Amino acid sequence: MRWDNLFDDLESQLEQELSAEEIDLQAEEERLRLGRLSVRDRIMAMHESGGIHGPIRVMLCTGTIIAVLPRTIGRDWISGDLVEESQRQSQCILPIAAIASLVLSRDQVAGSLASASIPEPAHGLSARLGLSFVLRDLCRRRRAVDVQVASGTLHGTIDRVGRDHLDLAIHDAGTPRRENAVTQYRLVPFDQVQLLRV
Repeated sequence: MRWDNLFDDLESQLEQELSAEEIDLQAEEERLRLGRLSVRDRIMAMHESGGIHGPIRVMLCTGTIIAVLPRTIGRDWISGDLVEESQRQSQCILPIAAIASLVLSRDQVAGSLASASIPEPAHGLSARLGLSFVLRDLCRRRRAVDVQVASGTLHGTIDRVGRDHLDLAIHDAGTPRRENAVTQYRLVPFDQVQLLRV
């Protein structure tokens, strides 16, 4: 009888140690997973988990706070609806490098930490496309854009897109891009672009 109690006690201790070791291993794996998350991954997780309850408030590197309802998340950019205080919505493209911080609710933080349910290659083509591809599409369509940079907002049409910059023909809002309407040309490096309103 005493031997049975001893073996039961030893078995119980071994189970507790194995269980504690497994818990420690899971905690370490979770710390490693969180350590590998990028801002893009967190926004993607919110988007997939339904953790985006309304728009995400974003503080740009210029200090401006905007509200964006993401629609598509690319490799280094987000496109979505820009929700303005006047309740007017416009489309925008936000380079992830222009994000100084995200102003999140408790639910959005929890949603951003969820692990992605779909492996990265299955996210589709947009997840692999960089900012230059999106800007080239706007250039091809000859869409007038507002380009927000640190010194203010530039309105015009993108004439061409290089590897790390765009050429913007500046003209008045509401007028089509015609050579006689262009007041100046700006070469804008991508890292200076804070936001594009389309």
